[in-house]
Amino acid sequence: MKPCHRCWAEVSLDALRGNLAWLRHCVGPEVKIMTVVKADAYGHGLRQIAGLLMQAGTDFFGVANLTEAHAVRSVGKGWPVLMLGACLRDEMDLAIRDNVQVTISSTDEAEAFSSAAHRLRRRAIVHMKVDTGMGRLGVAPEKAVALARHITRHPRLKLEGVYTHFASAEDDAPFSAEQALRFGKVVEALADSGLKPPLIHANNSAALLHQPGTVFNLIRPGLLVYGVSPPAPRRRDTEFGDHLRAALSLKARVTLVKDIPKNGSLSYGRSFVAPRRMRVATIAAGYGDGYLRSGSNRAMVLLHGRRCPVVGRITMDQTLIDVSRLERVVSGDEVVLIGRQGAEQITASELAGWCGTIPWEVLTAIAHRVPRLYQGGQAS
Repeated sequence: MKPCHRCWAEVSLDALRGNLAWLRHCVGPEVKIMTVVKADAYGHGLRQIAGLLMQAGTDFFGVANLTEAHAVRSVGKGWPVLMLGACLRDEMDLAIRDNVQVTISSTDEAEAFSSAAHRLRRRAIVHMKVDTGMGRLGVAPEKAVALARHITRHPRLKLEGVYTHFASAEDDAPFSAEQALRFGKVVEALADSGLKPPLIHANNSAALLHQPGTVFNLIRPGLLVYGVSPPAPRRRDTEFGDHLRAALSLKARVTLVKDIPKNGSLSYGRSFVAPRRMRVATIAAGYGDGYLRSGSNRAMVLLHGRRCPVVGRITMDQTLIDVSRLERVVSGDEVVLIGRQGAEQITASELAGWCGTIPWEVLTAIAHRVPRLYQGGQAS
């Protein structure tokens, strides 16, 4: 008997293949693509998506930590992996043993990695990060050349790349231009000093859309690979966001339909009181599945190809929707929380707007208890 899922996500592998191919077309064959697969590949399933991307032709993987790096390596060992977060001291040995490329922002980190690599009789492959305005990791631009020289003086360290990260590429053109200028000066200063790391990279998804002039020889798309464009007030003049298809749909089933009298209250806190007699359906999805509680009384879902509002507070495992306008709703009917049904579509960005957040959070919030069903070929 075919299992009947209560709440599930469908992931189109064809969409992912097409998105990666389109990005490759946009940057050309000389630019490498580092696909960012942190946070369980943005909620799509890290191992399965890593395997698909290996088949589809990604050059590199970007992860947040060593656990994610290990997950990528468990699928295939021939692809370089960069840990975008800083290494803790007790993680350095493991990073070097596993040949994970690491981010360095200071001379202290360089010394620690050099000592660990010497002890292990291995070589640590490092990328120097430059802080041009994000303020998290990275060396100050005026100290970047000195740090690069310090790294190259250690025979157990290999300076493989130099990179930065845009803080507001989607909504702050002047500051993004200033960041690009700062990083460009660092790259020039390194070249003038005879330091030419093989990889120079700056562009995440938002920067690809809004700062195309800063594409060097490697890009770091995350959200775009999954077919979602970062919401942005800035007008874009690039083709990077064209022809992309959202890979993930989030769905649930109706479990019960009931009539609610006028003035009847719904869910915790009685935040919704029926203004009239209503027909309400309970669906098998809640914040325990990653359907954010902040969408209460604001979000919409699709049922029978029509938009239906969420009424009352979203609870851990269940959500109520108004189906008064629909003729026949029964237990087991399919409800779309993210995705397309008929001529209507609800995007991750639209849901994020209702929830007062960003599509990155909407996607990565989808819980592990929600099964991912892969369509369009086998996922590894």
